[in-house]
Amino acid sequence: MTEDADVIDMVERHFVLKRRRCQKYGCGCTIHTAPSPVENIKGGRYTLQFAVGVVLGKYSDHAPLTRQCRMMKRQGLEIDSQTLWDQIEALARHLTPAYDKLREYILGADVVGADETWWRLMGGGKGNAHKTKRWWAWSITTPDAVWHGIAPSRSAAAAREYIGEFEGTLLVDGYKAYDTLAEDKSTLRLAHCWAHARRKFVEAEPNYPQCGEALDLIGQLFEVDRSTRDPSLLEGDAKLEAERERAEKRNVEARPIVERLRAWALEQRGLPKSGLRKAIDYMLSYWDGLTVFLDDPYVPLDNNATERALRGMVIGRKNHYGSRSKRGTEVAALFYSLVETARLNDIDVADYLYTAAIFAIDMNQALLPWEFAALPDGD
Repeated sequence: MTEDADVIDMVERHFVLKRRRCQKYGCGCTIHTAPSPVENIKGGRYTLQFAVGVVLGKYSDHAPLTRQCRMMKRQGLEIDSQTLWDQIEALARHLTPAYDKLREYILGADVVGADETWWRLMGGGKGNAHKTKRWWAWSITTPDAVWHGIAPSRSAAAAREYIGEFEGTLLVDGYKAYDTLAEDKSTLRLAHCWAHARRKFVEAEPNYPQCGEALDLIGQLFEVDRSTRDPSLLEGDAKLEAERERAEKRNVEARPIVERLRAWALEQRGLPKSGLRKAIDYMLSYWDGLTVFLDDPYVPLDNNATERALRGMVIGRKNHYGSRSKRGTEVAALFYSLVETARLNDIDVADYLYTAAIFAIDMNQALLPWEFAALPDGD
């Protein structure tokens, strides 16, 4: 007789030193060596799997490299942060074509979300070790992809560098750089975010209870969309049916709600700098962009998906404070893009990065997460 119980134990990670032997063959006067496994750094001491683990530690679990060094020391490996950086920088070079291909994929969509947040560049050369600069992370998204780029400024020129060639509908907040882009390009249409408009009324409601009516009407708009399927997440006949259903619901149910909301806003009176007036003026100033969704079932009501895509960078910024060099900003943008996109597609990030690196090194091919998911088992 036994009494059985399932318990959780921990098997701590450990590092092993392996000796790799590659057979040599003689053929006449020529000696051939059997190929070795794919290497992140040619002739390097650390495997590709090791580099992927360091990347996950920093850009998925947000652990700074110095902290990873301390953890590895407890687990039996003496290593410094420069060595870890060399590993992730080399891996980033291999994956740069996939990063560029991801941006091209997003900019080829009809509807793209865009947002930005600040990023710190630490240090400034000799004598400036403690100086920091505020750079900006620009993000563009579709329902299945995220791409980040980090620039020195938040100007319209920086926005143009990352999304200037895009033609379609850009879902944004009220930042003026996007207005400048739209003025420069007749093929770019701006749609604005109802979540941003709603926040203004939430902030004003404690002092202006009449904002509750606006919040109720905006809530009804979201209820209309929740009663339908998002066509951008579907394919084939299901996509066409969802498109028709959402377009009809928005026209029949959402349009009258929008008209009542505008009529309510025009009836209100408030001091020029009051919270109520600011909320109403914000909504009416972006009214054309806020109503784009009525005529396009693929335009979301809000840009929350893009804001969620920035969350990883914000957490990383809080944990390791930013980047120490311009190259560091490029590496961070690349890995946050690939990690977040893999997660959006429910793909194991480690498996994807490892396989994408092999495709890049061995076959000179850029592999995106959904292309990795479509590979036959065992490939």
